[in-house]
Amino acid sequence: MAMPSSLPPEPRIARRAVLGAGLAFASLRSWAAQDSNAEALLRKGGVVAAFRHALAPGTFDPPGFRLGDCSTQRNLNDEGRAQARSVGAWFQQRQLQPGKVLSSPWCRCVDSATLAFGTPQVWAALGSPRGSPETTGAAHLRELRTALATASSQPGRFEVWFTHMFVLSDLANTNTSSGEGLILRADRSGNVEVLARLAIPA
Repeated sequence: MAMPSSLPPEPRIARRAVLGAGLAFASLRSWAAQDSNAEALLRKGGVVAAFRHALAPGTFDPPGFRLGDCSTQRNLNDEGRAQARSVGAWFQQRQLQPGKVLSSPWCRCVDSATLAFGTPQVWAALGSPRGSPETTGAAHLRELRTALATASSQPGRFEVWFTHMFVLSDLANTNTSSGEGLILRADRSGNVEVLARLAIPA
C-alpha cells in the first residue's frame, strides 16, 4: 500500500512554484553579477570584448561557399538579428563606446557587428578556419594574440571583435554560445585570460 504524502496537493504545487521562483531569481542574480562585472571591466579598459557571431542556424559553411558572397554562406536568422541588436543596445544603454570594432570577413560576423555597432573594420585574422581539421591558422593566432596584447596595454579603451566559435576556442581555450562575448586580456607574452562572459538576452 502506498504511504500517504506528508504534503497535500496544494502545498506541493505551491512548494514547486516557490522553488521555481527561487531558481529564476538566482538566475537573474547570476546574470546581474555577470552583467555588472563585464561593464566594470569595459569601463576600466585594456580589454577586448570578443563575440561569437549571433545565431546563424546550421553548422559549418554550405557546399559552394564563397567568401564575399552572402548568398552562399550560413547567415543570421531573425533571432540572430535580434540578438545582435540587443548587443548594441546593451552597450548603448551604458554609454560604452568601443575604440574599434573588428569583424571576420564572413557575412554572419559582419552582419552581427553592423547590427550592433555599425559598419566594422573587416580583419582576416578573425575569419573562420577553413579546411580540415578545423583549427585556426598559426599565423592568424599570432596576429590575434599580438593585437590583444596591444589592446590590453591601453587603459580607458576597449575593442569589440566579432568572430567564430573555433577562433575563440583556439584563442581563449573555451567554448561560446551564439552571440556570447568573452572579455579578454593578454599579457606581453600573449597569454590570454578570460575575465568575464557576456551573454546578452535577445
